[in-house]
This record gives sequence, structure tokens and C-alpha cells, in this order.
Amino acid sequence: MELSDLKVFVEIAKEGSISRAAESLGYVQSNVTARIRKLEDELGVPLFYRQPKGVTLTDKGEIFKEYAHTILNLSSEAVTRVKETSYPSGPLAIGVVDSITCLNFIDVLADYQHRYPDVSLSIWTGNSPDLLDKVLNHQLDGAFVIGNFDSPYLIVENIQDEELKLISQSSGDDYPDLANTRWAVSPIGCPFRRILEEWLQGEGISLGNFIEFSSLETLIGCVRSGLAATVMPASALTGVYSQLGAFPVPEKYRYTQTSLVRRKDRYSSKAFTAFSQLMRESMK
Repeated sequence: MELSDLKVFVEIAKEGSISRAAESLGYVQSNVTARIRKLEDELGVPLFYRQPKGVTLTDKGEIFKEYAHTILNLSSEAVTRVKETSYPSGPLAIGVVDSITCLNFIDVLADYQHRYPDVSLSIWTGNSPDLLDKVLNHQLDGAFVIGNFDSPYLIVENIQDEELKLISQSSGDDYPDLANTRWAVSPIGCPFRRILEEWLQGEGISLGNFIEFSSLETLIGCVRSGLAATVMPASALTGVYSQLGAFPVPEKYRYTQTSLVRRKDRYSSKAFTAFSQLMRESMK
């Protein structure tokens, strides 16, 4: 069993297709097929179900995938640790939920890159569940996520507690009529959308009248135009949005947590350690 065979297996599992995995890896498809057959023969079990439009993992394949990721990542970690300099350097991939822009995140990034110019920084955006998956699958060194997470495979560091508000165009004294409000929400997986749904359900109201936005900036712009209301951190009300109306939400749903998560590995790069420390300092 070779590391290159494991890389082929992991890529097929990721793509759900031998042809797409071959294209991604830059291999001839027949070579990829032969490698997987060799691996299955060596293990004595099928790793994939072959289907007309792709492949899916068998139960044994699911088990093997976890070990394959671990082996590949330990191999990569060993190389990185041996080559690592005495100062922060090398690649650093960080995931960020859109709402993190409500913090002074960009300023911290600029400060970090100024202090550590030898770090090659890349930023990924997405919702919290997707970013967590990427952290666990070693695609990201760490990620800023919203909400509470309990996993034996993660180290979770609270960065900031956020107070949520019902935000609308009107800043008057009249509390919005929940039953007749149109809502601006992010796609499924957004913690603020989940909180809004739970709140409305508790009031006997279904979240039916809503507009979904993939961009936080566009969502807030919709609220500013008066087309809809939303639920998000009060810290979002800065700049041109500072005049929007902000109303309290029930205590049960009022607070959420922004955290920096990373895998519970034996090794953490100097680049990530320096990033985590700078972020903690900025939140004081």
C-alpha cells in the first residue's frame, strides 16, 4: 500500500467519480481504476459501489477513508514539521463565516500579514457546517464558526460572544409584527437562520415569507431598503447600517458565540499559533 494509492482513493471518495478524480489528479482514468482495484485486492474488500453515474463508498470504504485521511495528514504533518522554520511561515488556510466581517477581522488579517510576510495566507468563506467539515478533513488549518460545537476531534476557542438583534429598516419604537414580517435569511446551515426559525416556531409562526441571500452584504442591503427584516449580531450595525432599527430578541435566543476551531492534532504550525494569538489579543 503506497501513499499515492491512498491519495487516489481519497480523491475518488471526494469527487464521487473515478473520471473526475482522474481529471483532478491529472492521471489517466485507466491508471486510477487500476490503482483502486489493486488497493481493494490488497485489502480483500470492495471500497466503492460502482454505479452508472459515479461511485459511492461501501461501509468498509467509509471506515478506510478515516484512516486514509489520518495517514496522509500525518505524512504531510511530518514533512511540514521537519521543514518548518523557527518563525511563522508557509501556507495557512483559514475558513470564515460571512458574519465574521462584523468583527475587525480584516484589520487583524492586515496586521498578521504585516508581521509575518513569509506566511502564505488563504481565506475560505462558507457556512459553519461546511467549514467544520473542511477543518476535520484537513482542508483548512482552522475556521471561524458561529454557534456551539462539541466534538472530540476539535479544539474550540471562544473569540467573542455576540448579542443578536432583530434588525429592520425602521428605527422607531414599534416592535415589528413577527407574523406579518418578510425575512431576509442566509441559506440553510446559517446559525442566525436556525435561531430565527426556532424563535418563530416558539411563537407559533412558520418561516414562510422570506428571501434567501448567499451574500451577507446583499442581505443587509435588502434590510436597509425596507424589503425585509433579519436577525443578526448588533455589531453588524456599523457605517451606513448604523441607522437601522435594532430590536431585542427573547433571552433564550439572544446570544451566540464566534469561535476559532482547529483539529485536535499533536502539532500546530507556528503560523497558526501566531494567528490564534493575534486574534485573541485583538478581541480583548
